[in-house]
Amino acid sequence: MFGEAGIHIPYNAIEQMQTVMRLPTARRGALMPDAHLGYAMPIGGVVSLEDTISPSFVGYDISCMMQLSLFDLTPAEFMADRPQLAALLRNETAFGVGSDFRPGQRQHPVLEDARWRTLPVLTELRPLAARQLGSSGGGNHFADLVVVEFLQGYAAYRAGEQAVGLLTHSGSRGTGYQTATHYIAQAARYTDQIAHQIPRGYEWLALHSELGQEYLTAMQLMGDYARANHDLIHDHFQAAARLRLRHRIWNRHNYAWIEPQGVIHRKGATPAEQGTIGLIPGSSGSASYLVRGLGNTASLHSSSHGAGRSFSRAEARRHHKEQDFQAHMAALDILHFGLEPDETYFAYKDIERVIALQAGILVEVVARMTPKVVIMGGRSDDGD
Repeated sequence: MFGEAGIHIPYNAIEQMQTVMRLPTARRGALMPDAHLGYAMPIGGVVSLEDTISPSFVGYDISCMMQLSLFDLTPAEFMADRPQLAALLRNETAFGVGSDFRPGQRQHPVLEDARWRTLPVLTELRPLAARQLGSSGGGNHFADLVVVEFLQGYAAYRAGEQAVGLLTHSGSRGTGYQTATHYIAQAARYTDQIAHQIPRGYEWLALHSELGQEYLTAMQLMGDYARANHDLIHDHFQAAARLRLRHRIWNRHNYAWIEPQGVIHRKGATPAEQGTIGLIPGSSGSASYLVRGLGNTASLHSSSHGAGRSFSRAEARRHHKEQDFQAHMAALDILHFGLEPDETYFAYKDIERVIALQAGILVEVVARMTPKVVIMGGRSDDGD
């Protein structure tokens, strides 16, 4: 556990993780400093399962991801053109329920992937995937324009140098959600046949069974679909703004990796193998971080995937004060659009403390990203 119980990590998330670790196929587990209560396995939880894969431990938003594009644009140029760039980004993105593009408006080779035709559930979902291609989920999914300050050298950037980037958070949309729903139900039926008294939501599939291989195929296709969504958002914005791309980084955080030490499930956790670059976002009104993994074996080579919620969505809505929120964002000079009360800045843990709990242990900090335009998905629809 990378954080103190009851202070950094809530007890209900620890109890959830203890249930995970009592499963007969569980071998090793860890909680990241952003951990909080989730569906079955906590968000910010990592577990290695032996020869099994759990659709619910991957979660409903399969292959939710972060992506950063860095452009040939100075911070001064960006701030001078910020209203226009914000308008272009809003025009080239679509969030949440009903955010479909017109037929043919977004195209990508992922829709021609042969895997759509290998399983009935995927064949049935392909039209939905086509409609939502290039769009982003609701709730905590976002597209931010950020000023990046490099704290150490990376790629072509030197320590102390600044850049401007587009940072996005989204996943596999309704297609991933329905794929997950289908296989979570299949896993429940499968596990009921071979084990007793397994809590609902904690079921699994044998990795090399027909169902296990089906789910693996579907999950990996959803991973490619989620990446296509990000690429389309970034490419269309870049073209509309007439910017030149200098560098692009991405990582996924709701996924299962088949590795020699087991099937590593990261439900809201970032891969942090030695030297691996990752993106850890803050809240709507705080910094995000570009990090490099240190390969900590106790964390199963993982780090946090964000700040982590301090309050449930319902509690955040109850405590939200619009005047205070507007004053906070104005003080930080952040243009913001589509942000719901349950995604307000104070609904999340302090990103600076979350980073401090893992800096030098799980990751090293490469760059700090300050949001200057925040566009969010509005009402939560397809989960994280």
